[in-house]
Amino acid sequence: MHRRGVPVGQNPVTIEIVRVILANPRGFCAGVNMAIDVVDEALRIQGPPIYVYHEIVHNRHVVEGFKDRGVTFVNDVSEVPPGGTLVYSAHGISPAVRAESKARGLREVDATCPLVTKVHMEVTRFAKRGDTIVFIGHRNHDEAVGTVGEAPESVVVVESPEEVDALNVADPNRLSYVTQTTLSVSDAERIIAALKKRFPNIKAPPKDDICYATTNRQNAVTEFAKDVDLVLVIGSKNSSNSQRLVDRAIEAGKPAYLIDDESEINPAWFKGVQAVLVTAGASAPEHLIDNLLGRLRKEFGGVVETRTLVQEDVSFAPPSSLKSLVVLK
Repeated sequence: MHRRGVPVGQNPVTIEIVRVILANPRGFCAGVNMAIDVVDEALRIQGPPIYVYHEIVHNRHVVEGFKDRGVTFVNDVSEVPPGGTLVYSAHGISPAVRAESKARGLREVDATCPLVTKVHMEVTRFAKRGDTIVFIGHRNHDEAVGTVGEAPESVVVVESPEEVDALNVADPNRLSYVTQTTLSVSDAERIIAALKKRFPNIKAPPKDDICYATTNRQNAVTEFAKDVDLVLVIGSKNSSNSQRLVDRAIEAGKPAYLIDDESEINPAWFKGVQAVLVTAGASAPEHLIDNLLGRLRKEFGGVVETRTLVQEDVSFAPPSSLKSLVVLK
């Protein structure tokens, strides 16, 4: 660490100076922006109560902020009163959930990320042609549950290369795979390699399922971690894409921590640290980054340098289902 002195006449105190590399891209992706905007607009159009199926995005601060504004997050459609407004989260839902909502006469607003919808459509198409579909991802994640629900009798979930070894399928020549959009790129590559080795005729989706934002943020960590001693990732513990950023930093040989906000910093992490990389998962708001940088400047003399791997210009239009609230208001 460099040390910074104090003006003449004051006590001889030194402050540690840490170089902070701020990764770009970081934070909100297009799907998260769209989903949050949908809930904001629903509140503006009709006001509370608004119900959201599961967390709109996996970030504690975002969810608590919406709760303060009258949004109720539910884990079952039965928790929504008949005729109520239910927003589907960015992670997507199964056809069974949609059917239950319709049976209760709910006003449905679909904030599913279009990149997740793409995977749902692939599963439906592969199932119709008679394939067994391998879903590569975390079986208990909201996205996985919703996607598998498109064709539960045809989908098997695989989380690791070891599970590929134990996989039994009806016909190895009628086999396809899709992936969770927020998966670790390196993990997905290992599992796909294992699938192709065991099932040479397995069919891939037309385009990579892992979303652009997940890939970009992971690649930025790999690139910029070379020049730091520590990596801090802003994101909640249930955020898959945020956890994968930590994994990527560890793969690069650097200690890394996932924190919800600046209050979770442990000063002991900074012992001997001269440079730190700061990034954020795709569901983490920018103000959390600003707060973290503020603490790094104040307590560690942080000097911030922004580094950009790629510029992102992706955006998604609001879902047409949002317009129904204006008609029904």
